[in-house]
Amino acid sequence: MTETVLLALDTSTEYCSVALLRVTAPAADLSGSASETPPGPRVWTRHEATGAVSSTRLLPAIGELLAEAGLTLADCDAIAFGAGPGSFTGLRTATGVAQGLAFGLDIPVVPVSTLLICAESARLRDPAATRVLAALDARMDEAYWADYTWDAAVNDWRALRPASLDAPEAIAAPDEPFTLAGNAAAAFGARLVASTTARTIDAEALPHALPLAHAALRAFRAGRTLRADEAAPEYVRNKVAQTTAERMAAKAAQGGGQNGGREGGR
Repeated sequence: MTETVLLALDTSTEYCSVALLRVTAPAADLSGSASETPPGPRVWTRHEATGAVSSTRLLPAIGELLAEAGLTLADCDAIAFGAGPGSFTGLRTATGVAQGLAFGLDIPVVPVSTLLICAESARLRDPAATRVLAALDARMDEAYWADYTWDAAVNDWRALRPASLDAPEAIAAPDEPFTLAGNAAAAFGARLVASTTARTIDAEALPHALPLAHAALRAFRAGRTLRADEAAPEYVRNKVAQTTAERMAAKAAQGGGQNGGREGGR
């Protein structure tokens, strides 16, 4: 038996989310077949609404999970983190903690898109969700989105459209039945045209350390890892807020609507 312990961190939203995944794989005998059936994976999680103070809660939550599992940081084989897009401050928090811990332990990091985490969450909740349009409210009257399909041949997601930032009206709906994951439908309503053609809308499929851990485990086993010093956030947006002129123009374009004036570090 070979064991993998993976620590997963996400602070891309107002939640501090941590998961610890412990998986035992069967060792192959000389013929190449599994020698015995391994026990199922074990997982420990913390998912707490912390607002803007995730940075103060993240390390204590990690310590709590390790204590519950009877493990130490030295038992971890890799550290996964929600790389973005999302809250700029939150992305830097998760990236920095993952990078610092991994550097000290001399283990790799596994960056995972927060949009892919949404797709993974949708599929964990509904196995029929094999085509997923993930869309998150990016504030500033825009949405982060990506289009994924589950590739059964490789047992993993394939991105048909990588993480992008657009007005909700510009998001292209897949031409086959799909699940719309994330909070963009709730944020934009009918302006998100894709919400009217979705097979189903899963507004609860949001960034969370549990689906992050599952997606990261596949990436780790496939060798899609980075050295600690290569860890970096995936901002997608290149600035954090609109100028006053941009906010006024957006409000005027919408006839004085409120959405155009929102700022946000997302």
